[in-house]
Amino acid sequence: MGDTKGQVVAGVNGRGNRLDQLNCPTDVLIDKETDSLIICDRLNRRVVRWSRRSGTTQGEILIDNIRCCGLAMDDQRYLYISDTKNHEVKRYQIGDKNGTIVAGGNGRGVGLNQLNCPYYIFVDQQQTVYVSDWNNHRVMKWNKGAKEGIVVAGGQGKGNALTKLDRPQGLFVDTLGTIYVADTVNARVMCWPKGAKQGTVIVSGNGYGEEENQLNRPVGLSFDRHGNLYVGDWDNHCVQRFSIE
Repeated sequence: MGDTKGQVVAGVNGRGNRLDQLNCPTDVLIDKETDSLIICDRLNRRVVRWSRRSGTTQGEILIDNIRCCGLAMDDQRYLYISDTKNHEVKRYQIGDKNGTIVAGGNGRGVGLNQLNCPYYIFVDQQQTVYVSDWNNHRVMKWNKGAKEGIVVAGGQGKGNALTKLDRPQGLFVDTLGTIYVADTVNARVMCWPKGAKQGTVIVSGNGYGEEENQLNRPVGLSFDRHGNLYVGDWDNHCVQRFSIE
């Protein structure tokens, strides 16, 4: 807190496919048990683990040959990965290369048992999987063991009405089931209470821009324990923090 410059902790040697390099990483999580970062190394088509211990100079490949985008880990340390080529989300035990499909897996499409370019993932304590279904302009909820999902945000085609999303990405779901989603092309962050038919704009919604009340293609989002919202603001090349009442 208060630092004016960051520190490189993975991929210090520029773009590439060596074990000491990354190529367009899109998501990262911290595995506290092994004190390591797990990184979706998207354009290298792999998921890598990178120790946080000082002196680490390269990562190790956990899963390869996957067009990954989003990552999540549940309380049992199962790893969830979205695959935008196969339009599915799989759950893996650490060390397992095959995984089990937990969302999608029935080809690209708009059916309730399908996804179309799943991006980011959120998993709750019941192993319910929430997926930002990018090309279907919706957020899907897949209960544990379900054969098809439930539309919980959007799903009315792309647009900027409060009932719609346009290329949703980053996700967070609180303990009440309220969904927070980065509505990327609409340059806003929306909140969808459990069961709601439309959302509420909580950040921006004022078009693309660099002003305090604007975003420029928000992608990732996260909350801290004080309720502050952090948004990865893609085309403004920054991370913004907002206090949400």
